[in-house]
Amino acid sequence: MIACDRRKLAALSTPLYAMLNGGFKESHLEVIDMSRNGISPIGMRAISKFSLSGRLPYLSAESILEMLDFANKFCCKGLKDACEQKLASFVSSRQDAIDYMECAIELGCSILAASCLQVLLNELPECLNDEQVVRIFSSANKQQRSTMAGNASFSLYCLLGEVSMSISATSDVTVSFLEKLVDSASDSRQKQLALHQLACVRLLRKDHAEAERLFNAAFTAGHVYSVVGLARLASLRSNKHYSLNLLDSVMSSRWPLGWMYQERALYLDGDSKLENLNKATELDPTLTYPYMFRAASLMKRQSVEAALMEINRILGFKLVLECLELRFCCYLALEDYRAALCDVQAILTLAPDYRMIGGRVAAKQLRTLVMENVEQWTTADCWMQLYDRWSSVDDIGSLSVIYQMLESDAAKGVLYFRQSFAMRSLQLAREHAASQHERLVYEGWILYDTGHCEEGLQKAEASIAIQRSFEAFFLKAYALADSSLEASTSATVVSLLEDALRCPSDRLRKGQALNNLGSVYVDCGNLDLAAECYINALKIGHTRAHQGLARVHFLRNNRTGAFEEMTKLIEKARSNASAYEKRSEYCDRDLTKADLQMVTKLDPLRVYPYRYRAASVLMDNHKEKDAISELTKAIAFKADLNLLHLRAAFHEHVGDISGALRDCRAALSVDPNHQEMLELHHRVNSQEP
Repeated sequence: MIACDRRKLAALSTPLYAMLNGGFKESHLEVIDMSRNGISPIGMRAISKFSLSGRLPYLSAESILEMLDFANKFCCKGLKDACEQKLASFVSSRQDAIDYMECAIELGCSILAASCLQVLLNELPECLNDEQVVRIFSSANKQQRSTMAGNASFSLYCLLGEVSMSISATSDVTVSFLEKLVDSASDSRQKQLALHQLACVRLLRKDHAEAERLFNAAFTAGHVYSVVGLARLASLRSNKHYSLNLLDSVMSSRWPLGWMYQERALYLDGDSKLENLNKATELDPTLTYPYMFRAASLMKRQSVEAALMEINRILGFKLVLECLELRFCCYLALEDYRAALCDVQAILTLAPDYRMIGGRVAAKQLRTLVMENVEQWTTADCWMQLYDRWSSVDDIGSLSVIYQMLESDAAKGVLYFRQSFAMRSLQLAREHAASQHERLVYEGWILYDTGHCEEGLQKAEASIAIQRSFEAFFLKAYALADSSLEASTSATVVSLLEDALRCPSDRLRKGQALNNLGSVYVDCGNLDLAAECYINALKIGHTRAHQGLARVHFLRNNRTGAFEEMTKLIEKARSNASAYEKRSEYCDRDLTKADLQMVTKLDPLRVYPYRYRAASVLMDNHKEKDAISELTKAIAFKADLNLLHLRAAFHEHVGDISGALRDCRAALSVDPNHQEMLELHHRVNSQEP
């Protein structure tokens, strides 16, 4: 028999209070048998203690599950929350998460479910190979989904659907997740997206009737892009004329977009096809297919050099594996095997299992064949090539050289770290670190990159405590400069970078340290020391230091010197859109416009040129509509917050309140805390009739 405080026990919930103090027979009993409620003496004793202290004693998971069941039956919220939190601390493996998730779903325990969900999501995509995990997500009804993810059910199934599609877009698991996504949609936009995604999967599975039904439903709900699915289904039925009519009807009823012309081109031939693809590129230069089609067409006509120029247009600002593959073929046709090797190695760096020629041949096999036709580099050759690629701002070339070096017995941790300049390889660098102090540096960078600046600093300090090294001092200086705006911090950063430069390292990293040191000196107003740092960086091949030296010239009121310095960078850099953009700050009006036009040609994703041209049109000619049109060109393929903010302001200026509100709402849906946008939205909203 377990002694309980009737008053304290009754206070746990309204049902218990009614049972112990109301008109039930238990209210008159001194001894109450609770065993029929599935609670053991150990569990009941723990409940009694909880009623007195509000804390759970240390118990096994089985006993806490008993208490949780009791709490659920008698609506004891405080006890239930405490049990959930305790059980959540026991969830440490996938099997734990599976077992406890079933309990959480059955009893409606959102805290426990969240802990289980976290473990399962951390194991994506591997855990989707576990039938138990798939069953949990696939069989969950609306209430169970709410228990697992609350109001984020749609986001959860968006994630699961994307991961499952990356594994197998046509699997039953993918279909199941996307069906749940449709069920989880809570508004029209979510419904449109979910229906469209499910329709795409049905199309891939050749379930054409169901795909058509879903595309129609999405299109009717307002998802314009679903017309693509309807057009392709019509084309599969050999009715290209109907496909064109569908697209024409959409294009005539709204502002035409690049993807509309691209899709239309699929159902045309000859010059008409090419005209539509050219128009697609004009409206949306980020679309990949038009470049690839034009390049492939040129290759068929034996114009390989022209094909190479075409594919380089997009590779200059967008790294697409299929485009690298096509350029690889161009180089093979030109018998430029070294360049071909560069591209296939870059592909393998980004996607080690990539298959080429329509998936028929592994990229590794083609690399082996090409390697037979090029002179092999020694480790020293590779390092020299890496310096050259880095100096010429050639990211693809750098990736390729590092891939080749990783094939040897070189220090892999250092190489993966170098690779991380162009891609996320810090985890691999950490795994292959040769020493504890090196590993701490890589962990510090991982923490810094994920927003944990203070923790990154601590890792750097721990590494320095073990061994003074360039990388540890550089990390500490970098993180410290980012974490504090105080003037006194600059002196510390300078000291740390000087310590880094005293430690052994290679020219590539020394150049970066000198460049960073120059930037700190500029911020402190010490232009002579800044210039010295930049000049020393340039002496060891750090080409990017031209930009810093140009800034020094500009601050000395030497615009001509700044312009000339940036011109040197443009001449040396393989990827030089940013250099043109920076040089535009040191030009007269006409040259500025020319440089910014070049920026847009080289990298249409850069936002500043559109903003400049829009503002320029407005100031020069007071043509607000032309300014809005310039911004609209970019927003059509890149919904940048700054562009939306500027266009909203222009809309407000010309009295187009609905247009201004539309842009405000679009921007705030991306960043609800954008202060300037919030202020503009509030101001415009007050003007709405």
